[in-house]
Amino acid sequence: MTKNFRNIPSVNSVLESEKIQSLLKMYSTELVTELIRKHLNQIRKDISEKDSKINADEIIEFISKTINERWDEWPKNILNGTGVILHTNIGRAPLSYNAIQAGIRAANGYTNLEIDLSTGKRGSRQSKVQNLLCDLTGAESAIIVNNNATAVTLGLAAISKGKEIIISRSESVEIGGGFRIPDVLEQSGASLKEVGTTNKTYAQDFKNAISPNTGAIMSIHASNFKIIGFTSTPSTKELSKITQNHNIPLLHDVGSGCLLDSSQFGLTKEPMPQESIADGSDICFFSADKLLGGPQAGIILGKKQYIDKISQHPLARAYRIDKINLATLHATLLHYIKNEALEKIPIWQMIASTEENLKERAEKFKIQFPSLIEIIPTISTIGGGSLPGSQLDSFGIKINSNNASKLADKLRNNKDSILGRIEKDTFIIDLRTIPYDQDDLLANALKEL
Repeated sequence: MTKNFRNIPSVNSVLESEKIQSLLKMYSTELVTELIRKHLNQIRKDISEKDSKINADEIIEFISKTINERWDEWPKNILNGTGVILHTNIGRAPLSYNAIQAGIRAANGYTNLEIDLSTGKRGSRQSKVQNLLCDLTGAESAIIVNNNATAVTLGLAAISKGKEIIISRSESVEIGGGFRIPDVLEQSGASLKEVGTTNKTYAQDFKNAISPNTGAIMSIHASNFKIIGFTSTPSTKELSKITQNHNIPLLHDVGSGCLLDSSQFGLTKEPMPQESIADGSDICFFSADKLLGGPQAGIILGKKQYIDKISQHPLARAYRIDKINLATLHATLLHYIKNEALEKIPIWQMIASTEENLKERAEKFKIQFPSLIEIIPTISTIGGGSLPGSQLDSFGIKINSNNASKLADKLRNNKDSILGRIEKDTFIIDLRTIPYDQDDLLANALKEL
């Protein structure tokens, strides 16, 4: 054991090694030294516990690798060949060119974030985006926060704290990441009152549950799962009649923020905020980074009396959206105002891509790499907790390889990381989720195989 301790290199000898010297040209000497010291101390501890063998070169190699992985540039560009359009693990909706440019303007210097340039007086960071949201949905007012879970929590805290929220048992769901509606309600200060059954809930169930302590009725779109068969749930219009008769608000979480009719692409029709407002919802919640195609944000819109109350809640300041995401959201919404969402917003470009177009792209790859790939029909999905069960017929390429897992590792660690999927030990790239302007990047990666 003593011999092993003697084999541990000193901090200075590690610092003087060629690999670490190259890293010192990029990173802080003080921080590199501290990381080396921590690792060497861990080695001493390991030796004391299990008499580990020591190799100085291996230690230096490990430290070098650790530093490079810990401090390399992030995030890394990814070519998404998975066929999942709103892939949560790789950032959901990619932004449009206009949205990216708006984000750069917001980040690059000072902007009119909270100043009215016509008067020189302080303005609201929310007003420009509020106007667009109200114009698009018919809502009286709106507020934007940093994500939809926050939006729901804030809305309930402002409107129904200390009160009961009536929800159908089938909609008391987990919204992802372990966050469950009952837990969100608890954090907001409201309490849950479930009605109906898992598969059947009627308007009368809501009527029977109303009491003097009822704060609101809430409807939650089950965006990440689907119950089929013997089911029933009251419509937004039916629930609105009930809430109006009892002078309580109707809250509606529509989930993905879909402003276009998804059924025109052969998909299940996703709830639309403008329809929710038209059907009588007093407050509507949704995400901006799903089928809206924008940045991560949570949107609350509806009756002005409720939005004002939410805006004045102390948590509204804590949950407010930052200037960069607000700018990119504004640019994204402008695409809808200009009736150009299908042409300019990446996720809608992907959804609207035809099988013919995708097959043509696959054929071009086949011409370039005749022995490496095969053209195959594939199935794309929406993902991101949106349109569960809905699929889009697509085309992709199958890469011929003796080991699909090793090929996946190689492409994933490419300069421009490429993700695909493995089916029956075959590596497949679905072209629907790779933008046309990234075809050259994909071709360059295939040339190296």
